[in-house]
Amino acid sequence: MPLVDVTYSPSVPEAVLRELGVVLPHLVSLAVECPEEPYDGDLQPGDVEIRFRALGPLDRSGLDVVIEVRSKWFASRAADRQERVDALHEGVHAATGLEEFGVYLSLPVAAWSQGD
Repeated sequence: MPLVDVTYSPSVPEAVLRELGVVLPHLVSLAVECPEEPYDGDLQPGDVEIRFRALGPLDRSGLDVVIEVRSKWFASRAADRQERVDALHEGVHAATGLEEFGVYLSLPVAAWSQGD
């Protein structure tokens, strides 16, 4: 279950942020798909959690948007993580037209539990 934090500049239009909220669950799921956690295209509640946060007055960023993705480490994910994050970046650009943004993929050793 990936956790996604989207930090954005106040100059980013709300329509772009809404589009990110629509496309990121699928794009992130594709980016982290692996044999241990296959993606069947049928996202359920809790499969991808996204949080949006505007840059604050003390924050410093040269980008309009930074997308941070955290998903559990598996060797199959780690082996090609650069290709995964590059594909996610391309997908976000194609879906939103964003130019000045970055994507950070972190694969920590982690565990997740969720009630029904």
